[in-house]
Amino acid sequence: MPEQEQDQGRQQGVLKGIILLIPGILLCGVVTVISLGIQAAEERVFDHPYIEALVVAILLGMAVRTAWEPAERWRSGIAFSAKQLLEVAVMLLGASISFAAILASGWLLIGAIAATVVIMLAVSYGLARLLGLKTKLAILIACGNSICGNSAIAAVAPVIEADGDDIASSISFTAILGVLMVLGLPLLIPLLKLTATQYGILAGLTVYAVPQVLAATVPAGIVSTQIGTLVKLVRVLMLGPIVVALSLFVARRRKASAEAGTATQGTAKESSVKAASISPYKLVPWFIIGFLVLAALRSFQLVPDIAIAPVTKTAAILTVVSMAALGLGVDVRVLSTVGGRVTAAVTLSLMLLLGLSIGLVHFFK
Repeated sequence: MPEQEQDQGRQQGVLKGIILLIPGILLCGVVTVISLGIQAAEERVFDHPYIEALVVAILLGMAVRTAWEPAERWRSGIAFSAKQLLEVAVMLLGASISFAAILASGWLLIGAIAATVVIMLAVSYGLARLLGLKTKLAILIACGNSICGNSAIAAVAPVIEADGDDIASSISFTAILGVLMVLGLPLLIPLLKLTATQYGILAGLTVYAVPQVLAATVPAGIVSTQIGTLVKLVRVLMLGPIVVALSLFVARRRKASAEAGTATQGTAKESSVKAASISPYKLVPWFIIGFLVLAALRSFQLVPDIAIAPVTKTAAILTVVSMAALGLGVDVRVLSTVGGRVTAAVTLSLMLLLGLSIGLVHFFK
């Protein structure tokens, strides 16, 4: 009987916890529906969304948060949407990546793209730190500029345990510059006398989101669009190894901090226990393991083609829900304290990426 009572108590606790999540999740869902509607309207008018739904969601969430502070009954669902749903979305993204398609583009181009990403990660991070930004915010900006904009920020954020203010800051300013890139990049075609291939590589290396790559390359023709999309996919593929590396780094930092704290207390025995308590499977978050497994299954054609579109769509919607939740948890007054420095970091990083990419495309004549 005592065991049955304990089981019933646990079941009731789980049910109560789920019920507490519902109001906040529904609120995030409403913001998501509105954001997706705005993106759909953009697609009807402009053929491509210049401002993606996830950006609209975080800005709309911030607007709601500015006008109204959610009470306690909303907060658990908002927090769940911002973290757990985002982790599921990141995992599902793995099903959309095929290693075989990436390898078909040639090792020289793949190596050049990978080198560009790594170099810009280091440069962007160093620049952000020199401007006085916090470590986690600097990492988000570096990943956003170097890999794939808002998607990279959303994927890296739970790994480094970034707070909502840092995520909102990096996404907001990255989104603005992403739109400006789409509008201004085609002007470089006549200015630099770029071929269709060169411009496709340039767009793939510098534009943040895949839809934005399409919008930026359509004016230059189908060749630029195909090459730009391929280069962009290679950049997106870099997200997996980068996130895994960051998760290992964070785990090592956490372990070092635990050992340092134990050493201060003068108990070497507890230090060894702390070190042993960090098992290998905890070094990489579950959703990153899931991401890599799905990518491998997709590469070996074990994921049917008919399932790719629904899985990708589900991941995209969950990401928008998470961004709405992040926006609902952001105090705009915090953004105003870092706005100038974040803008400078993102802008300078993007200019350096553009310069490095222009040098690279002239190599691929």
